[in-house]
Amino acid sequence: MKRFVPAALVCLAALPALAAQTPATTPAPAKTHSTHYAGKPAVALVDLNSASTEQLMALPGIGDAYAKKIVDNRPYKAKSDLVHKHVIPSAEYSKIKALVVAKQG
Repeated sequence: MKRFVPAALVCLAALPALAAQTPATTPAPAKTHSTHYAGKPAVALVDLNSASTEQLMALPGIGDAYAKKIVDNRPYKAKSDLVHKHVIPSAEYSKIKALVVAKQG
């Protein structure tokens, strides 16, 4: 058994050199400046003052009725106007507040 110990040490000593020569197999994840929501792909922020009904309905918790109310109550000075104007409940607002903006035109 003593014969195998030096051979094992030689193999272990060579591992760092082999690892340095091996290219990385997994690329680093791409950086993005878009918002992520619950594991979904990155999406651009939705402007409450100009978004279509379809774009609003893509937001979590926003269906046809809420999307119509959002459009009907435009313009918004701030995204929090959704709650202040009683357009949507605060529970729904908390789901989308990181995904929306209220740009001034």
